[in-house]
Amino acid sequence: MSKELSYLEAIREALAEEMRRDPKVFVLGEDVGPYGGAFGVTQGLYEEFGELRVVDTPISESAIVGISIGASQRGYRPVAEMQFADFISCGFDQIVNQAATLRFRYGGRATVPIVVRAPSGGNVGGGLYHSQNPEAWFVHRPGLKVVAPSTAFDAKGLLKAAIRDDNPVVYFEHKYLYRRAKGPVPEGDEIVPIGVAATRREGNDATLVAYGAMMTPSLEAADRLAKEGVEVEVIDLRTLLPFDKQAIFRSLDKTSRVLIVHEDVKTLGIGAEIAAVIMEEKFDALDAPVMRVAYPDTHPSFSHILEAANLPTADTTASAPVACKPIRVWYASAAPDASFIDENA
Repeated sequence: MSKELSYLEAIREALAEEMRRDPKVFVLGEDVGPYGGAFGVTQGLYEEFGELRVVDTPISESAIVGISIGASQRGYRPVAEMQFADFISCGFDQIVNQAATLRFRYGGRATVPIVVRAPSGGNVGGGLYHSQNPEAWFVHRPGLKVVAPSTAFDAKGLLKAAIRDDNPVVYFEHKYLYRRAKGPVPEGDEIVPIGVAATRREGNDATLVAYGAMMTPSLEAADRLAKEGVEVEVIDLRTLLPFDKQAIFRSLDKTSRVLIVHEDVKTLGIGAEIAAVIMEEKFDALDAPVMRVAYPDTHPSFSHILEAANLPTADTTASAPVACKPIRVWYASAAPDASFIDENA
């Protein structure tokens, strides 16, 4: 049995189910108690579980994560909300220098079963401090797991998997999807495994890799290209660390072309790492350079017009050269003396 839920409702349901299942699971963060969270994600939890398991904290992300780490060492499984992913930087030391390294420091004898929920992303006119996508900061750090669901189904299943994981998990939930992404979500204990990508669309001409809110324009771009006779396979990473390398490679073996789309800035975003891995391990499978469509290397604007101009869209994705042009033609368009190249060869 399944029911229609929004992305936000799916997250709330996962929290409630895990708290009922395991009394060691608790939620903490700014305004998560009676107020129900800045976005309403934790509404109803305080009434059901009480103030000892739905804990309002001071405005201190460092303290929130530090308390979570300490609680995990006493057998608890805390779920910490950052309210806005932008301010996760205030708890950065606790996440990358403490949580990420603790298991290694104790030779595997200690676990750190914490989840850091980070509402991220733009397209909401939030400006500098409420629209960022800082996932690449954490993908760089051994000892962490990083997930970014794009659907209500995955929002629930990945959060349940994260809560049960014995490693620290940074869970990026996109604000734009909260009430816009809706879909069937199974009732009961449906887990989406961490580290496994999903193929959202089959195709043989090009592989498009994306995650989070970028799945919507990616799928729209693939549908547009299909009308032109180009069939694009769309891979939803779901997990950014460890990302599903084999799913990308299997698709690449079919298509020989890869386009990576993400809302994070282009320089040293996860697209750079995926491109490097493909170049190192699957270069012979490529018929064209790995391409990226991403946010430009600038800050998010309060202006909806400027923000919309910077965000990857179905238009910018569908027009990326790798999706629809053979490598000989693509290079011919850039070469100063390419008249000898037969575009029909």
